[in-house]
Amino acid sequence: MKYHLITLGCQMNLSDSERVSSVLESMGYERTENEEEASLLGMLACSVRQKPIDKVYNKIAQWNKWKNKRNVVTFVSGCILPADKEKFLKSFDLIFQMSELAQLPEMIREYGVVTPAGLRTPQPTMPKNEHIAEMWHIKPKYQSTYEAFVPIQNGCDKFCTFCAVPYTRGREVSRPSGEIIDEVRHLVNQGYKSITLLGQNVNSYGLDKNGEEINFAELLRQIGEYGKASGEEFWVYFTSPHPQDMNREVIEVIAAYDCLAKQIHLPMQSGDERVLIKMNRRHSMDKYRHIVADIRELIPQATLFTDIIVGFSSEGEAEFQNTAAAMNEFQFNMAYIAMYSPRPGAASYRWENEVSSDDKKDRLHRLSEILKGHSRAYNETLIGKTMRVLINGTDRKTGFSTGLNEGKLIVRLDCQNNSLMGKIVDVKITSAADFSMSGELQEVFSHSNQ
Repeated sequence: MKYHLITLGCQMNLSDSERVSSVLESMGYERTENEEEASLLGMLACSVRQKPIDKVYNKIAQWNKWKNKRNVVTFVSGCILPADKEKFLKSFDLIFQMSELAQLPEMIREYGVVTPAGLRTPQPTMPKNEHIAEMWHIKPKYQSTYEAFVPIQNGCDKFCTFCAVPYTRGREVSRPSGEIIDEVRHLVNQGYKSITLLGQNVNSYGLDKNGEEINFAELLRQIGEYGKASGEEFWVYFTSPHPQDMNREVIEVIAAYDCLAKQIHLPMQSGDERVLIKMNRRHSMDKYRHIVADIRELIPQATLFTDIIVGFSSEGEAEFQNTAAAMNEFQFNMAYIAMYSPRPGAASYRWENEVSSDDKKDRLHRLSEILKGHSRAYNETLIGKTMRVLINGTDRKTGFSTGLNEGKLIVRLDCQNNSLMGKIVDVKITSAADFSMSGELQEVFSHSNQ
C-alpha cells in the first residue's frame, strides 16, 4: 500500500505533515512521490491565502476522476477555514483536524466515514485545541536528515484583521517545554544541524499556562545551555515572533549562546502607523524600531528578515511610502512581500478592498527593488570572509553545491560533493549577487559535529 501527501502553506503544515507520515507508515503504508501509484491520497491545505486553496480544488478534481478506474481514498487536513471545510466535505473521503491525527488509522479503516468535527455545521468560530497534545506525542517522520522543525505552540491570540489563523488553528496552546527540549536533544544526538522552533507567535510561548510553564526566553536559554554542554555545532532558529511580545531578554539570550542562530525573522507587515492600527498589529513603529535597535546593539552580526503586506485595505500611496521608508531604514536581508488578499473569517474580509490589483503589483515591485539593493550591499560586505555554511543541495548550475550560512543567506559553492550534504563547512566568499553569494570550499577540517 502506498500513499502520496501534498503539503501546502507554511512550515507549521510541513511539520504537521511529518507526523501524518509517521501515522500512515505505522499502518504499513509506503510513501511515494508518484501519486498515480498511490491508493491513499492526502493534502495538508492552507486557507490563509486563496492560491493554495485553488490548488486543492484543482488536485481533488483530478483525484476524483481516477476513482472511475481504481480504488482511491482521499483525505484533507491542515489550516482550513469553516467555509472551505464545508466545500471539501463534498469532494474528500476524509476530513479531520490535526488534533484528531491519532484517530486517522481508524478513519481510514472505516473509509468513507468523516470525523465528527468534519460533520459539524461550519461557523465563524475557532477550532478547539484540547487534543493538540495528542498530535505532538506522535513521533514525526522527519523529511530531512539534517534539518528539522519542532512545534512549540499552536494557534494565535492576536487576531490581526488580515489573518485567518485564529479561525483555522484556534487559540494559543503551548507544548510542554520538557517535550520540546527532549526533541531538540534527540535531533542533535542524531546529527541534525538546523532546528527551527515553530509557532504562530513563538514569543508568547508559555503565557497560556498561567505561570505553570517557562517563557520563551527561558526556553531558549535551556536549549542554549544544552547546546553549550553538548559541544556539538548546530543552529536553532524560531518563527514567527510578534513585535508586541518581543523583548530585550530574548535578544540577550540569543547573543549568549552559539547554538542560537544569529538570524531574526521579525514580521513588520507595514511601516505606517494608521495601517498597523487597522491591521490590529498592537505595536507601533517606535516599538519595532526599539527591537531592531536592541538586535543591532546586542547581535550586530545578525541578519534580519521580515514579512510585509502591500495594498492592505485602503492603503494609500502615502502609507505605502512609509513602508518603503521603513525598508530603507531597517535594510532587511530578506523580506517576504505579499499582495493583500482578503480571506473569509478574517475581520478585513468584510471591508471594501480599495487598492487595485495593478497598484498592489506595482508596490510589490518597488519594495522588491529596495530589498534587492540592500541585500546585495550587505552580501558584498562579506566578500573575502570565511564563514560556516550548511550544505543543503545542488545548484541549477552543473557542478555547483548550495547551502545556507547561519544567517540563512544563500551561498553557492564552486564544487559538487554529495558527501558534504547536511554538513557545516568553511566557505570563503568570492562574489555577491542580489540574494545570494558564491564562494570557495575551504579545507574540510575534522569537527566533532561532522
